[in-house]
This record gives sequence, structure tokens and C-alpha cells, in this order.
Amino acid sequence: MPLNFRNTLATTIFVIFISNLANTQPHKGKFINASIGYGVSAPNEDIEIYGSGFYAQGEYVIGLAKWFGIRPYAGLILTSPNKNTTHQDLSEYETTSKAFLLGSKARICAPIPWVAPYFEIGIGASIGSFVTYTPYVDKKKNGLLMHIPFSAGLAIGRKHNIEVAFTYYFHPSVDQFSGAMAFGLSFPLN
Repeated sequence: MPLNFRNTLATTIFVIFISNLANTQPHKGKFINASIGYGVSAPNEDIEIYGSGFYAQGEYVIGLAKWFGIRPYAGLILTSPNKNTTHQDLSEYETTSKAFLLGSKARICAPIPWVAPYFEIGIGASIGSFVTYTPYVDKKKNGLLMHIPFSAGLAIGRKHNIEVAFTYYFHPSVDQFSGAMAFGLSFPLN
């Protein structure tokens, strides 16, 4: 077995076994998470064209274990073109999202007290309007689009009920992603 694969496998097994001792969800059970943040939208290509605006999301969290949870969500992303570009030849281009987001994602947390890093991934749908207009892409779509949510963040506090995260929604059909730097709070339901 190659050394890198063996080290990765050993680390993964260690994290899974140790994570049963972790308290990276506020508790097993159900709770609500509300997030708000600075929203952005950008093309998939590496070019300085983006939109900025508002982001909000609510999640109904089902904590199956202290280190794993399922999170159905509903959210909103509203971005407008950012005309403050340093490149004058890019000023006519834009990338914007104005959409309602629905879907579900799974969260895996690291077993660290007080500051628990986490990773989320899932699948969802966006309902709204999207514009990706760059020197290489010219797409405008309205209606229902599939997206892939991805988040990386920190759950902070004794019960990990405060969250700071970078969350993104990849929209392959319009060659763009939207997302936010968000701040969230969790509230137990039981």
C-alpha cells in the first residue's frame, strides 16, 4: 500500500473513532440554524467580475450524531453587479444571482472542543434569475436551476451554537457560483 494512502486511511479511521467523543453539534436531535452574511456571485473562470449583496439562510438540522448531521435548508441570495473594477475593459461585464435556494446537505465535524471545524456538501435547487456575462461566457437564465452547496466553517462556543462559515452554491448551468461569508446561530428545538 502506498504511504500517502495508508496515512490518509489511518487518519480517517482515527477521526471517525475519536469523533464519537466530540461535541461538535449542539446535541443530537433537532434544531434550527439561522445565518446571514455578505453575498457574492462570480464566474467559474478566474476573472475579476463579480456581484455583491445579501445572503440569508435557515436550516432545519437533524443531528444524527455529535459529529454528523443532515441539514435541509432554504435561503436567499441577492447580488448586484460590482462596477468598482480596476480594469476599465471589464466594466461592461457582470455576474449576478437573485435566487431562492432549497436543498439538503450533510455536515461532518472535527472533534475539537470550543472551536470545531466542519465541512458540508449536498444538492439543491435555485429559483430565480442568473446572469454570467464575461469575455468568455454569455449566459442568462431564469427559473429553476440545480446547484451544489459546499461550506467550510467553524462551530464556536461551549455548545458550538455560533458559526462562522464560507458557503458556496455552484450553478453549473450558468458557469457561476454564489455564496457568502456568513455568521449563524443555532437554536435547539427539543
